[in-house]
Amino acid sequence: MTRHPNLAAKYDLEGLRERMLEETSGEVDDSIPQLADAEPTVCGIAIADSAGDIRMTDDATIAFSVQSAVKPFVYALALADAGESVLERVGTEPTGEAFDALVLESDTGRPPNPMVNAGALLTASLVDGSSPDERFERILSGISAFAGRDLEIDTEVSNSEQLLGDRNRALGYLMRSSGSLEISVDDAVSAYARACSILVSAELLAVMGATLAFGGRNPQTGVQVVPERVVPTVLSVMATCGMYDGSGRWLRRVGLPAKSGVAGGLVATVPWQLGLGVYSPPLDTEGNSVRGVLACEALSDDLGLHVFGPE
Repeated sequence: MTRHPNLAAKYDLEGLRERMLEETSGEVDDSIPQLADAEPTVCGIAIADSAGDIRMTDDATIAFSVQSAVKPFVYALALADAGESVLERVGTEPTGEAFDALVLESDTGRPPNPMVNAGALLTASLVDGSSPDERFERILSGISAFAGRDLEIDTEVSNSEQLLGDRNRALGYLMRSSGSLEISVDDAVSAYARACSILVSAELLAVMGATLAFGGRNPQTGVQVVPERVVPTVLSVMATCGMYDGSGRWLRRVGLPAKSGVAGGLVATVPWQLGLGVYSPPLDTEGNSVRGVLACEALSDDLGLHVFGPE
């Protein structure tokens, strides 16, 4: 699908950023101290294309913890490592509930989808590795390959996520009691907390989104990070479940597979065209970046990116 292949190269991203800075609604997440300290006026936007070329604005290289925006990439790694068995262990349906709701499927005891915390805890347990450290090393190396460079974690964020992760532990014990989680709760929470603490930027999210956009191949490095066969499943679940309880409105309005995180990051994928990354900490009531959503709405409208839009 190629609708407007040259428009993104000419698009005034800095002008878009300036318009976004006029929006001052939303609240910075304060679930852990490191997130509460974020600067609310920051706004970075980046686009990565099929050649791996990046166009970006001011603030697009500011590092922040990826948080829930890591979920589709962990899901992709689990599908690559464990195959179809992942689909038997984790559902693919939207929930209409908060991302950390203490809810499993009533008939199966499995997580409803991999974009909520229960599903992410389980998918992180399904990547290759015989110990928590090995599984996390697989996750870190895989996310680094999506981004095209070696990434690190914010240890303070990781420690806070584990120390304050009571709801995640509750979800883990629910899944253990239902038989869906086979490793220990502490091991599952540890791997997921460290995954959420990986440091990225709007620029890196754009490359990660582009890697999914081009069938799992990083357009900068040429590395096939995950098999192309897993990507349609990942993008489908991102499209229907990736923006918390605002996923339906997002899909209608923007029409792209996407995932947000409470640090203010947002990654979106335009299949076979572009990857988009945005970072702006103030969140709406669903937990999505206010400016990130508005920026993607504008890009979708101006560039004709909606996957269900006219050619």
